[in-house]
Amino acid sequence: MSKTSKKHHGSTSHKPRKATAADWISGARIRTLPLAFAPVAIGSGAAAITDQFKAPVALLCLVVALALQIGVNYSNDYSDGIRGTDNYRVGPARLTGSGAADPKKVLAVALTFFALSAVAGVIIVILTSAWWMLAIGAVAIVAAWFYTGGRRPYGYAGLGEVMVFIFFGLVATVGTTFVQTGAFSQESLFGGIGIGLISCAVLVVNNIRDIETDKLAGKKTLAVRMGRTPSAVLFCFLMILPFGIVIYFGLFYSAAFLTLFALLAALPACLITLTAKTPQEYILALKLSSLTGLLYGLGLAFAFFG
Repeated sequence: MSKTSKKHHGSTSHKPRKATAADWISGARIRTLPLAFAPVAIGSGAAAITDQFKAPVALLCLVVALALQIGVNYSNDYSDGIRGTDNYRVGPARLTGSGAADPKKVLAVALTFFALSAVAGVIIVILTSAWWMLAIGAVAIVAAWFYTGGRRPYGYAGLGEVMVFIFFGLVATVGTTFVQTGAFSQESLFGGIGIGLISCAVLVVNNIRDIETDKLAGKKTLAVRMGRTPSAVLFCFLMILPFGIVIYFGLFYSAAFLTLFALLAALPACLITLTAKTPQEYILALKLSSLTGLLYGLGLAFAFFG
């Protein structure tokens, strides 16, 4: 082999490619965004029941939710990448872990979206005079960072699902209703529980896929602690239970029964998760469970807007 060919081989085998615009968009993990949209849709629908739906405030709530979700995704990319956790991953390559992007740039993007979420939140507080919501917003951003950031990230201790349920279920849904109506409602509470459970299910199936690699990285997610089969059963429970809430709502809002069509995505996701053998199968279940969340949110919102 010539010197030229040796040099060329060395340069191509060790130097990571630069991140493209498509890589940065992928880093936002677009498939997770329906889970940010759904609670805002449900919460806004709950506000519409009492004719207090406020489109500008609802739009700002959506900005808060989407920006926070994207910020979480980039901060996870950064934190997992610098810890070396993504060195073992079997899913799509990450910006930091693959070496395609400067970790500082990934962190800067994450902080930018957190800041955007905070600004939108402050505007909501100014418009509604619900100043105590500032504290909840601050806690939500801190919780988003410490999911995989900091010295002892709670996502590495099996507590990710708890925080997802609280902030991307209850807080997002009930908070959206409250800043529009100034009150809490049964519809936003139960709707928040439903979409919160589905959001937890999405995280569970994602972590089932990564059980082996997370073990290597020392990441003790709930799926790692429980094992593959018990986690798959938990996933199915989290996916199906919210439809009991739908049936309850159907007693008061007949259109809520249309939300049961989301089972066309939820049931295949459960079957796939219970029988999956490959990462690709878990990714399909992940997509179906995210779709379930979107359909669930749209269905209940449609019923409430009536």
